[in-house]
Amino acid sequence: MLFRQLFDVHSSTYTYLLADPATREAVLIDPVLGQVERDLQLVRELDLDLVYVLDTHLHADHVTGAGAMRERAGAKTVAGRKGAPCVDVQVGDGDVIYVGSIELRALATPGHTDDSVSYLAGDRVFTGDALLVRGCGRTDFQNGDPSALHASITKVLFALPDSTFVYPAHDYRGLTVTTIGEEKRLNPRVAQRTEAEFVDIMRGLNLPAPKSLGEAVPANQACGVVAAVPQG
Repeated sequence: MLFRQLFDVHSSTYTYLLADPATREAVLIDPVLGQVERDLQLVRELDLDLVYVLDTHLHADHVTGAGAMRERAGAKTVAGRKGAPCVDVQVGDGDVIYVGSIELRALATPGHTDDSVSYLAGDRVFTGDALLVRGCGRTDFQNGDPSALHASITKVLFALPDSTFVYPAHDYRGLTVTTIGEEKRLNPRVAQRTEAEFVDIMRGLNLPAPKSLGEAVPANQACGVVAAVPQG
């Protein structure tokens, strides 16, 4: 499998490119509108056919590039069933997207938002904001629910093999990847914590709202196809 991890400095977002080297079919996970040109150039340079664009959830800190990728490359857009109504394919828990020989299985992982899904591809899981490197997404807006997130992490993601690589949608410290086993042992919000302790931690974060919340969420409900959407 061809694999690339891309980064948007403005929002600290990771975008992932996966492709079948035999069929040249490719998928992008969590593209950023401001990086569409970069991502499409890479697709062209690698002689790939972008067939799907997947979002893990309705992002609040950047505008998705999904709609632009659909317009520019003809890719089908994919999101969870409670996500953007404009997508071509809505997936639920256990649904599979095929990209050549690559199988991407949707895992319902709500809690950060109610529409959050992760995508499992072999020994890699793309967790959006549900599970980060030594952290997890906040739960104080977009129908977030700390109890639901605890269940998504401990009962869904932690049920995967310990060797599974975890690729999150964000990191703010320069960390690029972790594993399920590492997070079971080392994630300070979850490891050796009860659900009640986790809920108390999440409810006590008192984080400021994302700068782009008011612009990004409405734009992402329209797959990012909004003229002159502010990025800051």
